[in-house]
Amino acid sequence: MERDVAWWAQAVFYQVYVRSFADSDGDGVGDLEGIRGKLGYLELLGVDALWLTPFYRSPMADHGYDIADPRDVDPMFGTLGDFDVLLTEAHKRGIKVTVDVVPNHTSNTHAWFKSAMAAPPGSPERDRYIFRDGLGPRGDQPPNNWVSAFGGPAWTRVPDGQWYLHLFSPQQPDLNWANHEVAADLERTLRFWLDHGVDGFRVDVAHGMAKPPGLPDMDPRVNALGPSEFYDPRFDNDRVHEIHQMIRKVLDEYPGTMAVGEIWVTDEERLARYLRPDELHLAFNFRLVLTHFDADALRTAIERSLAVPKSAGAPATWTLGNHDVWRQVSRYGDGERGVRRARAMALVELALPGAVYLYNGEELGLGNVDIPPDAVADPRAKTSGPEFGRDASRVPLPWEGDLPPFGFSRNPRTWLPMPASWASVTVEAQLEDPASTLSLYRRAIEIRKSHEAFRGDDLEWYGAPAGCFAFRRRGGGLVCALNTSASPIALPPGEVLLSSVPLVNGKLPPDAAAWLV
Repeated sequence: MERDVAWWAQAVFYQVYVRSFADSDGDGVGDLEGIRGKLGYLELLGVDALWLTPFYRSPMADHGYDIADPRDVDPMFGTLGDFDVLLTEAHKRGIKVTVDVVPNHTSNTHAWFKSAMAAPPGSPERDRYIFRDGLGPRGDQPPNNWVSAFGGPAWTRVPDGQWYLHLFSPQQPDLNWANHEVAADLERTLRFWLDHGVDGFRVDVAHGMAKPPGLPDMDPRVNALGPSEFYDPRFDNDRVHEIHQMIRKVLDEYPGTMAVGEIWVTDEERLARYLRPDELHLAFNFRLVLTHFDADALRTAIERSLAVPKSAGAPATWTLGNHDVWRQVSRYGDGERGVRRARAMALVELALPGAVYLYNGEELGLGNVDIPPDAVADPRAKTSGPEFGRDASRVPLPWEGDLPPFGFSRNPRTWLPMPASWASVTVEAQLEDPASTLSLYRRAIEIRKSHEAFRGDDLEWYGAPAGCFAFRRRGGGLVCALNTSASPIALPPGEVLLSSVPLVNGKLPPDAAAWLV
């Protein structure tokens, strides 16, 4: 299938954080049947595809990203039969379904790791993971200075004195990708879900997996908890591309399927390598997430975001949020200002050529939620401190009613507490309100999918006042204008299709965006 005509090239994906979308059985945690029951809503929203976070068997130390069995459904979320029904019904509604794979690590309750712990050093069972002897006369120092992405050492010592590597929590031991059994097992997992009918995968930590020979120490200047400009031996090793080539070979046997990688790599040439024709179809682009609400900074982020995939002949991707970062309403200032800016950025994002990834709840204008200390669930917050916690953007969605749990569950005790202040932003409250954020998203997605102006992959930039920008999509004619200044601005000539807030005397107000043809 040609990349320029593939279904994913301009698709609007919707990330379902399964635990927080809809609870069908009253345990306070979202599940597969809950998603199935809301497919009508997703069809009404107009999205093309779903990305489901892990629903596999797991002890939930990292809420599903610690997988004990990648080829079965955890009872918390339902059954394999529930998944098949969800997939069938989504396809009937014209919605594709993609799922997570986590090839960097397993749960420490995975059968392989249990076998490794029961086996002696140097055994085939331990070779599936990264076990090493420690440093120092008694081996009581970690094998190197690597730090976990969740904070603290990346090594844990076992009773016989060896240490095992975990780039995330100690409950997530890293696999040894130099072992052929590891690749064979991932291929089995891919084929299992492809044979069930999934349309693609999101590859977690797609720049991880491969480790450099000798496991050299980290440069002390590396930002251990995020992207770094300095060489970080934990990630982006050249051998990772062999893994993605293997994944691509499997996908090529299933026409119409795709893979997108979570790749936190700042070097643009190295990032482009993941998008070569025999590797990933798409790579997540986090530049808009990392950029302040400033027209000049956003223009630079957009230009750089288009250049990398273009150099590899792949579609661009865009996202403003996910389950690991603050919601954009809160990033942009919270309150009315945060909502206005988030609405404006939604129009910017949906005007751009390429695939768009929405995060569940952003279409409602949700912001972060302050989680009481006794309700914190995120292992990263527990290890590195509340400022690194991700619970604030994972609170269950409000569907209807005036009080928590707002139709998310019949159980008032949801896995993360819901704020009473969300009564005004439920789906029910916004659905018939033409001025609501939900209505803005619905209209924007509808226009994006149906209007001929949304053609062409190249942008042409207009001259604009300070604090503003305007671009046109060549080949289609759509113009998108953004005002991050403090004053209203005149729009370029043309018919206004949509604006994030009402115009004032024909001018675009501050903290607003508009589409024109």
